Amino acid sequence: MKLAINWLLSIGMLALCVWLVWPNHETRVQLAAVFERLDLATMAPYLAIYFGLLVVVQLGRSLRWNNLLAPLGVRIPNAELLAMSSVGFMAILALPARLGELVRPGLLRKRGDLSASAALGTVAVERVVDGLLVSLFVFGALFSRRGPGAPSWMMPTAYIALFVFLAALMFVIFSIGRPEATVRFCMRISLLPKLAPRVARVIETKLLEMVRAFVVIRDKRNMAIFVLWSIVYWTANGLGVYVLARAFGLELSIVGAFATMGVCAVGIMLPNSPGLVGQFQYFTLLGVGLYLGFDARQEQALQPQVYFTAYAFANMHYLLQVSWYVLCGALGLASPYVSFSDLRGARKAATAVAPETSDKKLAQPEM
Repeated sequence: MKLAINWLLSIGMLALCVWLVWPNHETRVQLAAVFERLDLATMAPYLAIYFGLLVVVQLGRSLRWNNLLAPLGVRIPNAELLAMSSVGFMAILALPARLGELVRPGLLRKRGDLSASAALGTVAVERVVDGLLVSLFVFGALFSRRGPGAPSWMMPTAYIALFVFLAALMFVIFSIGRPEATVRFCMRISLLPKLAPRVARVIETKLLEMVRAFVVIRDKRNMAIFVLWSIVYWTANGLGVYVLARAFGLELSIVGAFATMGVCAVGIMLPNSPGLVGQFQYFTLLGVGLYLGFDARQEQALQPQVYFTAYAFANMHYLLQVSWYVLCGALGLASPYVSFSDLRGARKAATAVAPETSDKKLAQPEM
């Protein structure tokens, strides 16, 4: 039932986003003209820098996980961690409704170092930190562009993104000191105990197992290194947007590139369409349009010429990102550390309900 709901959400998002960005005949003609004007020799240096930044992104995004696992008494060799993370990132891209987030915890549980719920807790901390970094930057960038001519969606998006991740941070902070009380409070305000008591008990058990991993935040040294890796990762991401935009001749500023990255990141944190098809392009166009003078929500027939260059850029950015993560995931599966069998069993392992924390004690973090 849960899988069916996730697939319905994913397919619904796919249909909506593809409808929003599907090119009409005129757009296809304009796109062909844009790609015809591109000169590979001129683009080559930009593409080389772009792929170099992708390497930095992959390393930063992967290796920082060790700094969340170390306070729990787990240390994974870098080569193995890179393989596991690469497969997990590919799964996030491929699976619907963010189900791919369960793959890395599942792989770690199969490795035998930590319960899946504790591993999922470290991923939750990761998502909260990422969300805060992105939403703070998006809020600052969009707030600076507020005014009578700003699109109606802009400031509500900034406020909602910031509120959601500040609320998530508060949940993490309160869960460290009073996990049982915090989880019970959240369950009560969800009304789930009244609507579905059995389901509520299961969710409460899993949440309690997960929040026990939030103690990693108390390890100041590892948390500082994790945040530093995260800043490197997101900085390389934003610079990648800037460099590729320049390769297409788009006059997108550094701030505009980072804002575009942030808007896209916030957009794909929603239940994702399979492969992020349409979703990635639409939110990228929303961000670029803020700085290049068009509104991606308008009909394509009403768009200025720069829209079609931005449309080509958004699709190329998407194709390069997808190709990169599929390649890295395939290399991870070809490594001796992760197999197809591990991948198939990872999601089941991550969602298994069992009192795991009783036989896998969490190490106390360094203060």
